Amino acid sequence: MNTNLEKTYLLSDLIGLSVKIGTKKIGKLADVIVTEAGKMPEVTHLLISRSFGYKSLMVPWAKVGDLGVKSVALDIAAPEPFEGEPEQGQVCLKDHLLDKKVLDCDDDEVEVVYDIKLALRHGRLYATDVDCSRAAFLRRIGLKRLANFVREIAAKIKDDTIPWTYVQRLPEDITGFKGSVKLNVLKEKLPEIHPVDLADILEELDPDERLAIFNELETEHASDTLEEVEPRVQRELIAALEKKRAAELIDDMTPAQAADILAVLPAADCDALLELIDATDAGKIRHLLEHHQDRIADFATNHLITFKPGITIHEVLRQYRTAAPTADVVMYVYVLDDHGALLGALDIRELLQANESDRVEDVMTTNLVTLNAEDTVKAAAKLFTRYSFRAIPVVDDCNVMIGAIPYRDVMDLKHHYV
Repeated sequence: MNTNLEKTYLLSDLIGLSVKIGTKKIGKLADVIVTEAGKMPEVTHLLISRSFGYKSLMVPWAKVGDLGVKSVALDIAAPEPFEGEPEQGQVCLKDHLLDKKVLDCDDDEVEVVYDIKLALRHGRLYATDVDCSRAAFLRRIGLKRLANFVREIAAKIKDDTIPWTYVQRLPEDITGFKGSVKLNVLKEKLPEIHPVDLADILEELDPDERLAIFNELETEHASDTLEEVEPRVQRELIAALEKKRAAELIDDMTPAQAADILAVLPAADCDALLELIDATDAGKIRHLLEHHQDRIADFATNHLITFKPGITIHEVLRQYRTAAPTADVVMYVYVLDDHGALLGALDIRELLQANESDRVEDVMTTNLVTLNAEDTVKAAAKLFTRYSFRAIPVVDDCNVMIGAIPYRDVMDLKHHYV
């Protein structure tokens, strides 16, 4: 990072930027992490989200090569060493502050934080201001050009309060309406609004306004947005759409995603939509709907490779060759205490790379993703989709290991929908 640069940024402009190592895109900027040790909160890490089930990255600010207007360049060789999530106590500007109420000393609501200003000073990035203005609100929902328009009007009338008539109502026929600056900007900006943010907007609108905006979305964008809105809104949108259009959106999803949507509909509506999509996909979705709420414990295997924490890697490798032929999960070894509680795990690559004189407890991974015995197949599918594990351990309420659910078993159950 060039320490001579003096720049300012808006958090709303940074969130969603492409993140690259060299010329390779590895993800998007999901949040900015700060510490409040000094007079102003200082940025310590960038949280990077990645697709295809890869783990998120927590990259220290010192490893940021350049923070540009279109992308973020990281000064790292590979992403794997930086995999992680924010820890308890770390302040995430987007997650913890955006859209939160600002209270006065008497706990009376004053404003809402719609944006945060950051300043780069001598190579360090600080959060310097919160923005509660109408213009910031418009930027928050993706209408940056309209935000500039409102800011110009505010300057002319020397009043920070802009009449809500500029941004409140939407016409019933959004496609044919051409008389509003707001509406023209909205149509141009819709493709740029992330489905999660767009879902938040739709949930706050009246049904007619919601449908008007939703009908402007391209199929893929509409499909992604439909997955993010709450079940009540999903039902209302599906019911208001033409059946052919609703079927197009369902057909654009994976069977797992489609089942999540169809599960909130009345059985008759669900059947009617399934009749309009590809028969093979419809069969997968029907099968999934039948098993959505099955307990994951019923599918777990206990044919695993387990060890006690004090055993050496040398001994693990020796016993592994004997245990592997009869195990259902061979890519991981699990570490249990004398009562069967899960302490940690090692994947086969970590096992082969470890020093043979090391003890398992010194090299095992303890930050584990697990399923509870009462979790559903649907919950397991979501974890597999997010993390791309080959198996996930299943534990009871006391963390005693019941078994593990292999990835392939969920895949087979779901007809390869994950």
